[in-house]
Amino acid sequence: MSQLRIAVLNAAQRDENTTRNFRRELDASISEFDAASGVVPDDFDYDGAVVTGSRASVYWDEEWMQPVKNWVSDAIDHGLPFLGVCWGHQLLADVLGGTVADMGAYEVGYSRVEQFGASRLFDGIDEEFTAFTSHSDEVDELPPGAEPIAENHYSNHGFRKDRVFGVQFHPEYDTKTARELVQRKDLSDERRQSVLEEITEENYRRACEAKLVFDNFLEFVREVNAVDVSADASADASASLGCSD
Repeated sequence: MSQLRIAVLNAAQRDENTTRNFRRELDASISEFDAASGVVPDDFDYDGAVVTGSRASVYWDEEWMQPVKNWVSDAIDHGLPFLGVCWGHQLLADVLGGTVADMGAYEVGYSRVEQFGASRLFDGIDEEFTAFTSHSDEVDELPPGAEPIAENHYSNHGFRKDRVFGVQFHPEYDTKTARELVQRKDLSDERRQSVLEEITEENYRRACEAKLVFDNFLEFVREVNAVDVSADASADASASLGCSD
């Protein structure tokens, strides 16, 4: 089976950890775009797309964000499956008509998240699972028609609308990424030390269950593509027979 072609919109301001993490977790042919510089694909010739995290807020008036939002909106209209992580989750919600806001707190470290609704994205993942989190913004109103698929006491942690999925947590993080993030955050010494002490190999192994969202997303993309190919073949066959509505 040929590899899926996935466009990765990297909004992480040239953080090498982001490139390494997503290339490790996505078993696909990756085309990466520096979204934080306003760089997006020229077309929609991909099987699916992923939007990464960012140090920005979706509601900031940043020049680079508008081209990203425009391309994402057009790609969704073209039927491209999407997975958004953290900021990407919030961007997808915003593009689809939801709202993102400062939640008045900062969730960081290994957290417990509850998934529900038997979502395709969480196949093989326990109803309550561990994941690394880092966010002070939240999707406080889901897009019209979107289904919530995960949450904890801080915020919504996942939604689905048609072919679009978003997760607030960071399934891609390794311990190196987590430690470096915590070190650069504006935290009290006490809280920084407390979170750093959580970043252990044991907690990382627990959080690895959440990485299944990448495999599940890619399998979903394959299923979508198979349906689209079948529909195109049927349309071509009908056209060759002179069929019409």
